[in-house]
Order: sequence, then C-alpha cells, then structure tokens
Amino acid sequence: MSQAGLINSSGSPVVPTVYDADVGSATPAANVLNIVGLNGVTTFASGNTVTVTLSEPKITGTGTTIGAVTGNIITIPLGATPGVYTFDAQIAGFDAANNLGIGYTLVGSVRTTGAAAVLIPGQELDQFEEAALVAADAEIAVAANTAIFRVTGVAAHTIDWKVVTEYVFVG
Repeated sequence: MSQAGLINSSGSPVVPTVYDADVGSATPAANVLNIVGLNGVTTFASGNTVTVTLSEPKITGTGTTIGAVTGNIITIPLGATPGVYTFDAQIAGFDAANNLGIGYTLVGSVRTTGAAAVLIPGQELDQFEEAALVAADAEIAVAANTAIFRVTGVAAHTIDWKVVTEYVFVG
C-alpha cells in the first residue's frame, strides 16, 4: 500500500527553543534569533544558513624575551600574488617579576613581488613604556617573502609579549 498523500498528524516537527553558544545560550523571541558580529566579525545569512567570518583578517602571536635580545613574535608568509599589505598592530609586553608594562601601536606596509618582500619606509610606532623598559623596541621587518613582527627586550628583564595585527591587502 502506498504512503503517498498520507498525512501524519501525530505531532509537529521538533524545533529547538534554545541555542547554545561557546558562552551562554540564546532563546528566540517570536521565532527570531539574532546573530550579531562584533570586533571584526561579520555575519552573512542566506536561506537557512548563517556564515560567520572575520571581516578584517587578524593574526596573533606571543613570545618572550629574556634580556636585551630580539625575538620574532609573528612571521607572516606573503604569498605568490604581488601586492601591498598594510598592517595595524597592537603590541603589549609585561615583566611579571618586576610588575612593569609596555605597549605599542605599530603601523606599516610591506610590498611583495610574489617572491620577495620589500619594507615600505615610514613605519609609525607609538610607545607607551614604563621608565625601566624604555630600551625595548618593536618593528616590522622583512626576510625572503615574509613580514616579521619583531620585539627587542631589555637587559635584566624577562618580558612576555603579545602581538595582534589586522591587515589590508591589495594585489
């Protein structure tokens, strides 16, 4: 016997009433659930699919300098497409043993031929340093076809660093 045209009236489809997230949960109001992108996150909806993506690419890295040494915190391969990257970085350093801090904002650009990186002159570095850490430094450098976020520590200090950078590329 064919089941075509048979209506099953035994119940309704099961629709979630609470949506769990990494932190907390959300309950739809009038069957509507809003998804909002913050801090560089963009959301796109089409049909029954929501896509969440970074609207501005962000790269993070951490490292430690012990003494007046230079350390590469982030190394970014620039790829085979010729063009220019402009970076806007936030850099924080903390010497936990002496409870001292340092911060920078660093803006600069790097051009790639697709095979080699070229540092474009004119990096801008804003420095926020406690007196004991004024010898520290941060910069964008290049090697081969990579951009490098580099920091320099201070003699007799162990500094933990974190770099977060956003970039724009045109090629």
